[in-house]
Amino acid sequence: MLNAIWLGMILLGIAVAAMNGRIEVVTEATLSSARQAVEVCFELVGIMAFWLGLLKIAEKAGLVQFLAKLVRPFMVWLFPSIPADHPAMGAMIMNITANILGLGNAATPFGLKAMQELQVLNRHSEEASDAMCTFLALNTSCLTLLPATIIGVRAAAGSIAPTQIVGTTIFATACSMMVAIIADYIFRQLHRFIRSGR
Repeated sequence: MLNAIWLGMILLGIAVAAMNGRIEVVTEATLSSARQAVEVCFELVGIMAFWLGLLKIAEKAGLVQFLAKLVRPFMVWLFPSIPADHPAMGAMIMNITANILGLGNAATPFGLKAMQELQVLNRHSEEASDAMCTFLALNTSCLTLLPATIIGVRAAAGSIAPTQIVGTTIFATACSMMVAIIADYIFRQLHRFIRSGR
């Protein structure tokens, strides 16, 4: 679907340029954008290496494990149907902790492992369980304390204060996570009410 949208936008741009008799603008914009994309990528390499290296040191120093201990009571409360010592709980805790630290690459394997373990506990394998839906909502809206990628993009774009986004990111992601948890609870109760009325 997204590819079709992009193709439509490209063809529309070419058609408008052709109707205005300025088809050369398309070529100039294409080459200029390609050059800028390469320049931004090279600038991002150094910045991302620094932030990810810093976060990797924090991970090796035990910060992830420390945060996992802090998150565990909240996760046990949020997922009452999952035993506290089940591998699914451990994978979910590590996924959420990695997301909080902005370690997206580290979070993905834990997320996949968590879904596999949750599927083992799922009594109706043909549809997602309540725990799987809650975990997906929590994962996609998770609180982020260190938005390394956004900081890198801002620095590459020439921002004089690339880390200025940290405070607003923490606030925005905290709000999104709270809304996701509340919405998940409301829709779950609504689904149970509808199902019981059948």
